[in-house]
Amino acid sequence: MTIYFYGADEVPYGCFSNFSSHGFDLDGHWWPTSEHYFQAKKFAGTRHADLIRRAASPLRAAELGRDRSRPLRRDWERIKDDVMRRAVAAKFAAHADIRAILLDTGDAEIIEDTGTDHYWGRGRTGTGKNVLGRILMRTRTQLHADLAYTEGDQNPR
Repeated sequence: MTIYFYGADEVPYGCFSNFSSHGFDLDGHWWPTSEHYFQAKKFAGTRHADLIRRAASPLRAAELGRDRSRPLRRDWERIKDDVMRRAVAAKFAAHADIRAILLDTGDAEIIEDTGTDHYWGRGRTGTGKNVLGRILMRTRTQLHADLAYTEGDQNPR
């Protein structure tokens, strides 16, 4: 089975979108969405990062984060996947309802169904890297492992 997602308003998988309204605490701040976190980390330690964190919507955070009049941090290409992994993990750790949706996908392949992004999604040709989908599947695997560990701790020996 394959699960395709894109818009934050899609039921039930819109919660997989970085635009979904599932905030979390990470790195000493509250982030309204994982999009806010991801975009702000492009400019960590600057006033622009805080402006992005406080953006009124994930769309505005994305616009500010894609503004190339400000230079990206030098290591961005090297760390961007880890930044996304941290955001996704924090988001699903903070919300039991969406954590259950992710866990309920079993071993289904999860694909960000966007024709415009060949890196994070499947891209126009369907041959994109789907890095966000892969991060979601990896997060699901880790959540299953954590759950099994926790349940194992509760069993008498």
